[in-house]
Amino acid sequence: MSTLEIREQSPDERKLRLVANDLIAGDIAICPTDTLYAFVCTLSNRSGIEKICKLVGKKPEKANLSIICSDLKHISDYTLQFSKSTYKLMNRNLPGPFTFILRANNKVPKLFLSNRKSLGIRVPNSKIALSLVELCGEPLVSASVHHPDSTDVFLAQIEEIEKQYGHQVAWTIDAGEGGLMGSAIIDCTGEEPEIIREGPSPIL
Repeated sequence: MSTLEIREQSPDERKLRLVANDLIAGDIAICPTDTLYAFVCTLSNRSGIEKICKLVGKKPEKANLSIICSDLKHISDYTLQFSKSTYKLMNRNLPGPFTFILRANNKVPKLFLSNRKSLGIRVPNSKIALSLVELCGEPLVSASVHHPDSTDVFLAQIEEIEKQYGHQVAWTIDAGEGGLMGSAIIDCTGEEPEIIREGPSPIL
């Protein structure tokens, strides 16, 4: 495991390429987002997805994984068609601290090793996370970093994150203290959007 200090406001592309190259090769990393630190791997990395599920203590079919896209253009590759109003809702709020639950298309069960019918989509307001997506050339699967003894306790201090998980990932990106509140979750699989969990910012 190695730790890289990378500034959120002006990320060092050379350092990001080191992480991206190992993600492409099949490793996993710990990356900041605009809310919590997250375990990430490339979407095509089945063994990485399985490892992330083990780290968060969930079976693949029950793990609350989401995918980080660089923009809204990627999203339709993995979801069924959604309404114009849903698109406008996402467009108003992304990038930002929101996870939108959409109906998944038939690619997703094969990728996630489970028969899931929906998918959480994120476009975080994080230059580091979005740059990694661009450098990897595909979305990243992500899951929030929590304390090994409690899924309700998120880790924000990089020293604690390294202590608990540093030996199990290829890279830890240190962008300073992380947040302690997850993104808002908005379920868009029904007729009307439903807020499942409030986040650090109100939805517009």
